[in-house]
Amino acid sequence: MRPRKQGSEEEEELWVNSSRKDCSLKLIKIVSSIVVFMAGSVLGLSWGVRFSQHVSQTDIFFPTKLYTNCGKVTLSIKNFIEPCNLMHVMTDKELFWRASMVSKRKEYPFNRVLKVAFMFMTEGPLPLMPLWDRFFKGHEGFFTVYVHTYPGYTLEVPETSFFYDRQIPSEKDVYFTDFIQDRTNIRNLMLHVRLAKTKKAFISMVDAEKRLLANALLDFSNERFVLLSESCIPVFNFPTVYKYLINSAYSFVQSYDENSNRGLQHYNSHMPPEIKLSQWRKGSRWFEIQRLLAVNIVADRKYYSFFGKYCKTSCHPDEFYIPTFLNMFHGLLNANRTVTWAGWSRGGHHPATYGRKDITESFIRSIRNNGTICTYNSKPSSVCFLFAMKFSPDALEPLLNLTSTVMKF
Repeated sequence: MRPRKQGSEEEEELWVNSSRKDCSLKLIKIVSSIVVFMAGSVLGLSWGVRFSQHVSQTDIFFPTKLYTNCGKVTLSIKNFIEPCNLMHVMTDKELFWRASMVSKRKEYPFNRVLKVAFMFMTEGPLPLMPLWDRFFKGHEGFFTVYVHTYPGYTLEVPETSFFYDRQIPSEKDVYFTDFIQDRTNIRNLMLHVRLAKTKKAFISMVDAEKRLLANALLDFSNERFVLLSESCIPVFNFPTVYKYLINSAYSFVQSYDENSNRGLQHYNSHMPPEIKLSQWRKGSRWFEIQRLLAVNIVADRKYYSFFGKYCKTSCHPDEFYIPTFLNMFHGLLNANRTVTWAGWSRGGHHPATYGRKDITESFIRSIRNNGTICTYNSKPSSVCFLFAMKFSPDALEPLLNLTSTVMKF
């Protein structure tokens, strides 16, 4: 039997035991607090996840991206109505949806200066770019430039050019980048490129047109949209072209009934009843349209899909889709002619190409006033063509020499 502790020894043992109990209670409180805090945090985060199906629990605890306020730039009406640059990461589906948005209000909450969107579709470089730069010079704020090239091609122009940084992003560029990663696809890639360069017999040409229109529609000040190639030139100065297009009550899309055996061969029996033979139209791919029609073309999926399925081989979608679509729904808004001149006097299935030796003062004047009488706002007019094609790269120098004397810019 142990002897009972007396006096100070007993008090000392009671004090030690009491201290140990206090430490244990504090430890329990701390652990409990941590457990309650963690449980509340997990519960709160889990509840928040229910409101965002795109955020995983892994991203919550181990975030892979840091989200900032767009580089600390506050969203404003200017960011919405006029993109500061053309680069974006939208797919075609997202882009077309965004570009099809139309305000129900007729008035604008900003000073809307009407602009003409010049949309260039090119295989590669723009050899006549200096001519266009001279055409645009001094008229900033009244036009925008957009360039669509073949997938994988990067347009290189000097910073002083109006074409600088105006190449639109293409969804196909992503496809090509991923495609060539696999060497087994190189042969198929080369075949795809060769087929793409035939340009006509593929719906991809219509895709490019719609992509240009959609990117241009993102700028709410763009009111008129003209499609051009790298071989096109202006034959009048900018003020004349601008006034002609902005003041027109009609769009300029060639759309005619090719009632011939060859024309009927392009029509597919699977198209009716959605697209009837009587509605079938053909025309030049180089069009000019107003904003309302551009929105409707970009928004269309139903009739576009028919051309993708049934307009193949000898049927060229870019020569049939827009002329037929406008004839079906917006014929009253179309002047039914093109404003881009092409020379057919040399015969053949394609327009003639004009080089250095062909460029004379009389030749350019003959395009400007070629004796053709057309209608402009329902009245007769001798000015029918604002642009012309096809001009080779070596035509640039003589064309530049004629800008001040003939074309007046």
